[in-house]
Amino acid sequence: MVASDGVTGAAGPPQETEVGEAGAQPANAFPLPARPRRLRRWLYLALGAVALGTAGLGYVIVGLPSRADVRALTRANPKETGVMRQRDEEARLAGRRPRRTQAWVPLTQVSRHLVHAVVAAEDPKFFGHEGIDWDAVRESVETDVKRRRFVRGGSTITQQLAKNLFFTTRKSVVRKLREMIVAVWIEEDLSKPRILELYLNVIEWGDGVYGCGAAATRYYGKPVGSLDEAEAAGLAAMIPSPRRINPRVNPARHARAQRRILRLMAHAGYVSRAVGTLGTAPTPLPEEPEPTEDSGAEPPEPE
Repeated sequence: MVASDGVTGAAGPPQETEVGEAGAQPANAFPLPARPRRLRRWLYLALGAVALGTAGLGYVIVGLPSRADVRALTRANPKETGVMRQRDEEARLAGRRPRRTQAWVPLTQVSRHLVHAVVAAEDPKFFGHEGIDWDAVRESVETDVKRRRFVRGGSTITQQLAKNLFFTTRKSVVRKLREMIVAVWIEEDLSKPRILELYLNVIEWGDGVYGCGAAATRYYGKPVGSLDEAEAAGLAAMIPSPRRINPRVNPARHARAQRRILRLMAHAGYVSRAVGTLGTAPTPLPEEPEPTEDSGAEPPEPE
């Protein structure tokens, strides 16, 4: 059949013949707007941060002791600590034989002056916090950032106990986070007197010397219950760095630190009534040994 206009077959659909000045463009040629691109970039960054945070948290948790190990400390005295194992390893690597001197002393047999000295010097807020002194943490972070290295510790007695029991003295952010977590556990499971008793019996007081009982014998030749104020301050002065602030290593430096602790004790008025009821009053010895070069003891300066 022939159409009247002379075109054979059915007419097709009408065709668009007009285009813009640039001609037709494919649908995927237009770039995404800037806003969706930025949103997608921030989404990737957020997901990456979450993944890193989760991995970091997992790494911190993996290195923690069990809660059962912490709860066991309510009655059981630890046979060894993380710092003891660290020192043994260091001695072996240096070709020396590891040594440990320790004599466990109940808190009721510790000189009250030593309790006062340690709390005044290391953690004046010990009986008020729950394991972490957040003001000290803030000051520590500010100091470390300013100096661009680990300078100020800011650790409470409970944090120091956690470090000594389960970790090492090597400084790192991960260790500090683990230490803080365990400190909270210790405060939840143990009483303040028990925490103090553990602390005084496990911390390092010189090469191979652990606990106040061994330290009192080593440096003053007497039981820890017989320490007077100056001797207690002498032991407390060593705690921040027992291998350097040591009467046998550097008597002059140790004496300066000892005088500082005595000033802190006087300023604190023995800290609080709670501390005043702990420990025992020093019992006089029949004969006090004279300070010798071997004992490392030095007479207190006259006031």
